[in-house]
Amino acid sequence: MRVSAVPSMAKLILIFESTTLKEIQVGSRPITIGRTPDNDLQIDNLGVSTRHARICIENDSLVVEDLKSLNGTFLNNQRIEKGVLEDNDTILIGKHKIVVRDARDLPTATGTMVVQTKAALPKMQETMVIDSKKRRELLEQALGAAQAVQATKQVTKPAPARVQAANLVVMKGKTDQKEYPLLSKLTVIGKSVMATIRLTGFFARLFGPEVAAQINKRDAGYFINRAGAVPKVNGQSVLGPTKLNDGDMIEVGGVQFTFVMRD
Repeated sequence: MRVSAVPSMAKLILIFESTTLKEIQVGSRPITIGRTPDNDLQIDNLGVSTRHARICIENDSLVVEDLKSLNGTFLNNQRIEKGVLEDNDTILIGKHKIVVRDARDLPTATGTMVVQTKAALPKMQETMVIDSKKRRELLEQALGAAQAVQATKQVTKPAPARVQAANLVVMKGKTDQKEYPLLSKLTVIGKSVMATIRLTGFFARLFGPEVAAQINKRDAGYFINRAGAVPKVNGQSVLGPTKLNDGDMIEVGGVQFTFVMRD
């Protein structure tokens, strides 16, 4: 049944590293996410599309949908086009996280909340003796009602397929992190504040290019290519797109990385 309108407690929390940037409450209107200020959740990063994703209510469920963004939208580390959100789910867009809280408490399009109720089981006649035919009919009615209630609860997410995730692990040199998951189609390495992997060593700050190298994620795998510097893979200079394999040693801008594939 439906009850009169109650303010929704479901909310989205935008987080960068360990800092909460914004909290927004879910309403009946879709919430847009993107790089420009006209979005409900603005993420000012070149790796984020102008209109990157949106979150809305469909069939009394909270849903996230990627809007054909360049670098993709990830739900609990799984790239998605569209997915149903649950409590404590994490949406990853670029380096920013959006955490879902109280996803069950949602307003409907008419401003009411959906309250699930259990189907009432038929009452048995209050007699001491029931003939076998009547008893069988009552048991069949009770079983049918229980199965109907159970069927309404069996809307679940499909189990995500197991995929391998690529990571760059810093072995030597100074960067702003010790390990980087390669989640986007394009990973930029350099001293620029907009770089995905930011080089922070003394040599890189004084002499390094804003963009030293880049890694592209393709259907065939991950490929590193030169930009403002000439990176090396296993000691060999990279002069064009070079495919990376598990365990490869990468040197760029005075920093050494290991390319690692994990389940």
